[in-house]
Amino acid sequence: MSFGRRHISEPVRQDSHTPDDTVLVRASAEQFATVRRAALSMLDPVNVAEMDSKMLRSAIAGAVGTVVTQERVQLNSREQAALADELANDMLGLGPLEPLLADERVTDIMVNGPNCTFIEKSGKLTKADIRFRDNAHLLSIAQRIASAIGRRVDESSPLLDARLEDGSRVNIVIPPLALDGPCLSIRKFAKKRIDLAKLVEFHALSENLARVLEVMARCRLNIVISGGTGSGKTTLLNAISRFADASERLVTIEDAAELQLQQPHVVRLETRPANLEGQGAISQRDLVRNALRMRPDRIIIGEVRGAEAFDMLQAMNTGHDGSMSTIHANNSRDALARIENMVLMGAVGLPSAAIRQQIVSAIDVIVQVQRMRDGMRRVTQVTEVVGQEGDVVVLQDLFTFEYDGENRDGTLRGAFRATGVRPQFLPRLRYFGLEGIYTAAAAGPA
Repeated sequence: MSFGRRHISEPVRQDSHTPDDTVLVRASAEQFATVRRAALSMLDPVNVAEMDSKMLRSAIAGAVGTVVTQERVQLNSREQAALADELANDMLGLGPLEPLLADERVTDIMVNGPNCTFIEKSGKLTKADIRFRDNAHLLSIAQRIASAIGRRVDESSPLLDARLEDGSRVNIVIPPLALDGPCLSIRKFAKKRIDLAKLVEFHALSENLARVLEVMARCRLNIVISGGTGSGKTTLLNAISRFADASERLVTIEDAAELQLQQPHVVRLETRPANLEGQGAISQRDLVRNALRMRPDRIIIGEVRGAEAFDMLQAMNTGHDGSMSTIHANNSRDALARIENMVLMGAVGLPSAAIRQQIVSAIDVIVQVQRMRDGMRRVTQVTEVVGQEGDVVVLQDLFTFEYDGENRDGTLRGAFRATGVRPQFLPRLRYFGLEGIYTAAAAGPA
């Protein structure tokens, strides 16, 4: 008799032509729960508290083996090991999520209630073969995540942004807001740092475009990376920021820390939500203002979402060249419109003409990234903010991705092409001695 796997790996298959299978699956689940309860009852809480991870896993495996032998439950060694792993994961980690968190190929985990979990792997969404016992099981894991960072999630506070120990970002929504049970969205923290060379290898950009982005970072242009959710904005920001000089003082500001800067002089700041009494919140805007007093050479904002856009522009306009940020937008023009709208959120009464003048003075380049229908992330536009004519901000594309069909394996075919336009920041490149590198890259083959 095979049971228990549907909680761990493969679902139990049912044949629609054999009605007895339904009874078998139900009985297997009951037996599984019985073994689970009996094994847990054999563990002394006092001893468990003193065990390290390895010892506890060994004790759980021994308890499961003892119960299976005493109760004469038909579980083979593989199923016993799987059950022991599940119990250990429940006690030490995040239960059924642990195998997904350990799989480096999985980049996103989306739990939509206890019986429905999707993952993103290689840019494609697929349903994961895991399940939670019930809503209470899933809720306990959500609360474990919250308590690990000194927060709570319950009916009075049903929304939570958190971070796991490895840096993975988590968003939690529980009932009554989530109708089908607690929902967890996990953006996994990349353990392997990805640089521009790696992105070229992934066909996210060309070698020449990588050289251009390196030059832009080294000559301290103010860069905004724009794109949709999961398009690779933070990954690209990490890669570009590697070219900041090691002698510079960098201050990073994020809602949930994701940036992995390599420089020796980095100050990392993270926002703080309000407590249960609604007090003590520290916003990105507060942190940006404070960062200006910390003698930064560059200010890097993980993502601009609201009124802090105004302070970001002020920072870029007050001698902090080389600052960077990301923003959600569909294209370069939309990115500027979103920044303007967000500035209006924090600077009510400021005329649109004045805001656009601030934008033109502050931002040098917008890099647009996109996750395409083949699952691959690509840089689709590199756009320079040239100036202003009347009420219109003038933009010019320096690089674009030109779609050219589809390969047999479903991947999209295309090329990164330089437009041949002479950028307005060439004098700055000349000042840093990088004009020749930029010109060669922009004129070279795709």
